[in-house]
Amino acid sequence: MSYFRVNENCNGCLSCVENCPASALSYIDHGDQRTLQHNMTKCARCGQCWRICPQDAIEFEHLLVGQWDDVVTMDLVRCRVCGRPLYSIAYQQKVFAGMNMAGEPLCPQHRQRQAASKWPLSRPGKTRINVGGK
Repeated sequence: MSYFRVNENCNGCLSCVENCPASALSYIDHGDQRTLQHNMTKCARCGQCWRICPQDAIEFEHLLVGQWDDVVTMDLVRCRVCGRPLYSIAYQQKVFAGMNMAGEPLCPQHRQRQAASKWPLSRPGKTRINVGGK
């Protein structure tokens, strides 16, 4: 998605390109066509392009929205009890392969409950210690 957008008023005068203090705008003339280019990495979002445009062609509000772009989508491993997302399958494969073990997919809450269930509250043959002489 492009954050720098122009409307149908743009006539290719290049005022925006010539006045961009960050050099975030450029153009390419190829054959019979001119293409305006914008580099978001260089853009300071200063609004100079919008202020200088004699045609009111620059739709600056898109530069201020700050929408999220999807970068990558991965499959998830979920807690086998509650279904809470834990980590990606790729992460699981990398981590557990390096440790030569397979872990049960449990969220912290259910991992704690599982660990607690393995330890009895009182052990046979142990007496309770009275505090304060009671």
